[in-house]
Amino acid sequence: MEFTQQNANTNTIISVDESSITISHSKLNRPCFVSANKASEVSIKNLGDIGIEFLFPLVVKDPIDLLIIGTGNSPKFLSPKQQIELSEFGLGVECMNNSSACSSFNLLLGDLRKVGLLLL
Repeated sequence: MEFTQQNANTNTIISVDESSITISHSKLNRPCFVSANKASEVSIKNLGDIGIEFLFPLVVKDPIDLLIIGTGNSPKFLSPKQQIELSEFGLGVECMNNSSACSSFNLLLGDLRKVGLLLL
C-alpha cells in the first residue's frame, strides 16, 4: 500500500508491504519502529513481547506520547497487563491493522504529535 502525505523533515511513511516499509529517507524490514526522528528494525517475535524493557531503548532519544502498533492484516490487542504497564509508563497505545496504523501515524505526525509506530 502506498501513502502520499510526505514531510521531508520527518520519517513519513511512503509505502508498506508484507515484509518491509519505506519511509522518507530509507527502507526497513519488518518488524520495525518509526518515530518522527528515529527509525530502526527491531527483533520482536510477537505482540506478547511488548513491554517497557523492549520499548524504553526505542523511545529514550525521541520521546513519544502515543504508540501505534500495526499488527498485520487484522487487529490484535495487548493484554490488559501490558496496557496497564504502558499506561503507567506514560504511553497511550492503539493497536490496528498495518494500513490503518501507517495512515494514522502519518496523520498524527503531520499534526506534530509525539507518535511512534511499531509495525509487526
